[in-house]
Amino acid sequence: MNLSHKNQRVGIFIDIQNLYHCAKHLYHGRVNYKELIRSLVDNRQLIRAIGYVVKSESAEGEAAFFEVLEKTGIELRVKDLQIFAGGVKKADWDVGMAVDAIRMASFLDVIILATGDGDFVPLVEYLKWGLGRQVEVAAFGRSTSSKLKEATDLFIDLDSMPKIILKR
Repeated sequence: MNLSHKNQRVGIFIDIQNLYHCAKHLYHGRVNYKELIRSLVDNRQLIRAIGYVVKSESAEGEAAFFEVLEKTGIELRVKDLQIFAGGVKKADWDVGMAVDAIRMASFLDVIILATGDGDFVPLVEYLKWGLGRQVEVAAFGRSTSSKLKEATDLFIDLDSMPKIILKR
């Protein structure tokens, strides 16, 4: 079923950590973000593409990676890795990503979440049923929450898009 129309205004919200780790562990590769954006937009009107990243403790190569993302046209939201007493580390953009998607929904027809994280099911349901938006999820099918796949209007399986993966 094709839900895509050329006059649709699209916003893409990318959970960079989720896609990065899935590509690394499933394919021993990395995501081609330029191809990802091109494929997801699919001749529609891209309004914003936002990527959510966390600065790690060892920033080796991180600045170059962030620069590549920005050159691809992705606006970055950057958060420092939190380290709590006892050494517990936390790096989570779920709430920030959800708030941005809700905040921007009024000027978007289609919201694309690039993540396989099942924590986004309530967001998908709210965007669809509360705000009447079309919601698409793009992620690696083998590592995506089945509840997230079921909740979305369209699931885009990155496993079936070989151009998305760059081998190391």
